[in-house]
Amino acid sequence: MPRFFGRIALCTAMVALLIAGDPTAAYAAGKRKGKAKAAQRKRPVAAERLVPAIKRGQPNVQARASLVIDDAGTQVFAHNPDAERPIASISKLAAVLVVMDKGLELEGLTTINKTDVEVGKGGAKSRLLEGMTLSNRDLLHAAMLGSDNRAVPALGRAVKLTPSQLTAGMNAKAKHLGLKNTRFREPTGLSVENVSTPREVIAMLKQVVAHPVLGPISRRPEYEAHPVGKPPLKYVNTDRQAARSNVQLLGGKTGYNDFARYCLVVGTKIDGRTYYMAFLGDEGKLTRFGDVARVADFIVSHKPKTAIAAATPAPATAPPATVVVPYAPPAAEPAAAVVTATGTKPVMTATGGDAKAPQPPIPIGVAVPPAAQPQPAPTATP
Repeated sequence: MPRFFGRIALCTAMVALLIAGDPTAAYAAGKRKGKAKAAQRKRPVAAERLVPAIKRGQPNVQARASLVIDDAGTQVFAHNPDAERPIASISKLAAVLVVMDKGLELEGLTTINKTDVEVGKGGAKSRLLEGMTLSNRDLLHAAMLGSDNRAVPALGRAVKLTPSQLTAGMNAKAKHLGLKNTRFREPTGLSVENVSTPREVIAMLKQVVAHPVLGPISRRPEYEAHPVGKPPLKYVNTDRQAARSNVQLLGGKTGYNDFARYCLVVGTKIDGRTYYMAFLGDEGKLTRFGDVARVADFIVSHKPKTAIAAATPAPATAPPATVVVPYAPPAAEPAAAVVTATGTKPVMTATGGDAKAPQPPIPIGVAVPPAAQPQPAPTATP
């Protein structure tokens, strides 16, 4: 009996193997499939790639909506410049303008609280921990350079504005600036309903760059904040990668969320002239900075070429020469030409016609007075 049950067990195991197939092969296939899925999860949403700098005679800008203008407002490049798109943290430009309009006390102290943490939830990791106290100047730098979401509601609270009141102030500011396609749902830029256009984010940036406090902050490459009783926090400007050998930054702001994608608005000086650029909806973190580089190279290589004509002086037309012939007394008898001495320099005198009374010699260099009667033209001596 035991032998019978042993045979049944052996047959059952063999059937199980036949149904399952080779367990080693199945394990290997499963492992390969797991690795493929893991690689797929780690793959970036949009890989950075090289693109031609010029396309159809224009800079090969990759953003879905973009605009480049000079300081006078002349359009250099545009692609959907008035299309509404989510702008992510570029919204912070409006937020800092509002708090400055409300009279923010730069040296006043503000403590990060639970509301700030809640408002900033869902964004990038913040280094402004709950309970941390900083000057409002430090919070401005954290919001503008580091794009820290918790800094924005804290700044609003410093001027007695709740997050919803700050948002209302941002919408009022947009309306005051004539920005008809700019709207805000919340103050940090995390909402997909914070929208604007390339043209209008440039208008916001111009206001920030021209502001006596915000302008210098936006131009800083980095800043060190000093929380009370805590180690310093170093912030590096998120737009710094737009700077190049031929691009000087005058201020800017980056933005990103899953709907807005990668965004950038920046003021630059290229080849001695000021240009404002806005790129909304780039795929790839560095692509927006590549767009700046492509536009800058296009501007430099297509600057107006002033034709400088070679200054070829026209042949000088000499005034009619005055023949100066010193006067000398006529000789006793006519002659073709006689040499007489006046002073120490010999001179040639043309003679002929009626004789005249002797006259004193005329100094060299003085024109001969006209004769009373016509005489043959004098011969000029070189």
